[in-house]
Amino acid sequence: MRPPASSRTRDKLLFHLKTRGARSAADLARRLGITSMAVRQHLAALEEQGLVVFRDEAGRVGRPRRIWELTDAAQERFPENHAELALGLLGAARQAFGEEGLAALVSGRVKAQIAEYRPRMPPASAPLKDKLAALASIRRDEGYMAEWKARQHDLLLIENHCPICVAATACVGLCAGELELFRALLGPRVSVEREEYLLDGDRRCTYVIRPRGRGR
Repeated sequence: MRPPASSRTRDKLLFHLKTRGARSAADLARRLGITSMAVRQHLAALEEQGLVVFRDEAGRVGRPRRIWELTDAAQERFPENHAELALGLLGAARQAFGEEGLAALVSGRVKAQIAEYRPRMPPASAPLKDKLAALASIRRDEGYMAEWKARQHDLLLIENHCPICVAATACVGLCAGELELFRALLGPRVSVEREEYLLDGDRRCTYVIRPRGRGR
């Protein structure tokens, strides 16, 4: 049975707050194509469920602007890939093989990912934008809510969700492996640097991508 319209609208609100960050009711109304009053009613219901909270930001003129964002409870509605199993396996690997063994495990995972992703990537001679679009598509299929965009002279890979966040918290080598993966797939002439980092308290992970040898 298809979920009711109100439930679908609230899911869309949660999705926009997840992928676009904190927003006002007016901003959300424009994105969903419904009235601000309707959005505020849905937000009130989500607030009662403990899924959103608001803060009032003082503006230059007029009354404060109310900004809505997700709570930690709402983050749990987005998929985590077998978090408890991953934690258990990482702990067992660390205990059995030590940090060096765990690093070897991460390295093997990266090699396997490269082999898995490579057939879905454009050829090495393809434009960087095409490679990045393909990479974002693969990551989106894996639950990272990934997208890419241009920013001035740079390109950005944005991952609005991390389905392995719990495991990455226990083994930061997984995050280093992500950088290694992206660099291998985009090629040696491309620089990939992490700009926003979920584990540092940012709401997402963002990677700045540019041809090597070119500064900011």
